[in-house]
Amino acid sequence: MSSAAAPPLPTLLVIPTGVGCAIGGYAGDGLPAARLLAAASDCLVTHPNVMNGASLYWSDRRIHYLEGWSLDRFAAGELALRPRPWQRVGLLLDGGIEPELRQRQLQAFDACRATLGLPLGPVVDTDLPLEVSLSLGPSGSSWGSLARPDALLRAAARLLDAGATAIAVVVRFPDDPESPALAAYRQGTGVDGLAGAEAVISHLISQRFGVPCAHAPALQPLPLEERLDPRAAAEELGHTFLPCVLVGLSRAPDLVAPAAAGAGVLRGEDIGALVAPAGALGGEAVLACAARGVPIISVEGNPSLLQVGATALQLPVLPVNGYAEAAGLVLALREGLDPASLQRPLLSLAG
Repeated sequence: MSSAAAPPLPTLLVIPTGVGCAIGGYAGDGLPAARLLAAASDCLVTHPNVMNGASLYWSDRRIHYLEGWSLDRFAAGELALRPRPWQRVGLLLDGGIEPELRQRQLQAFDACRATLGLPLGPVVDTDLPLEVSLSLGPSGSSWGSLARPDALLRAAARLLDAGATAIAVVVRFPDDPESPALAAYRQGTGVDGLAGAEAVISHLISQRFGVPCAHAPALQPLPLEERLDPRAAAEELGHTFLPCVLVGLSRAPDLVAPAAAGAGVLRGEDIGALVAPAGALGGEAVLACAARGVPIISVEGNPSLLQVGATALQLPVLPVNGYAEAAGLVLALREGLDPASLQRPLLSLAG
């Protein structure tokens, strides 16, 4: 007779945005790793850029979709997560989107209602264009700013007053089809130039209102690229990146106070493991988990522009070559196995 399954081991999967991660730095190409870690842990918390593949997505009740500011606060024990069967996702549209491109977003919104049955609505436009600008930091990582954050927050408040419980944002981003950086990204050697600004937008709303939020950029379709890297291909499939955001937010957890009562509420103290690229260990979530003694699984096989590793930070980590090996370690921890017992030589504790 087989023994009962081990209880879930809540696990954080962190892949930083806009820093050129080989896995998870493109159009939802972190999804296979997330699915595997969800199967190993039975409870995975990760952020939208891991899951978002434009028209492609994967819905899994074991995966909790949480934008980056909220994920950091959860890891620090300042927010808790209450899973719920559905969210009513409102759509916030940048007032600077041209009529035809705006209509494409609305058609995607209706398609997800009709085809996927998602509880969506209402729709609100900002009273002023938001005017995003994009830039690169000294390391080559992407960043951006918003000229009218006040207009964004006013529109978000109107959506929540009208009954939305989560917010999908579509902001008009600058088109630059001849950009060398965009060409490099499409060929798998560059950085997602939109990701840094997208993070700013979702952080603003979640921090101000305490609700799930994610962003999809509004852009004109690009000319055909025959040498497209498969990791960037999901972004070439349609006129909008909105479907993956709507699916992810539709089952995102509520953000609640850590003292919130109720069965199934996840708190920072419940985290059993964190998985992150080996060169990107300087983020808030990693450091908060390390301070509490949560096992940190560092993935050597996911390089990026960052070089902030365990040695520089003096962090104890469990190094692995890739996400398949990381999933094995998560499963070992879930089963109560000492990872050291799986390695050789096995050092004696008897002296």
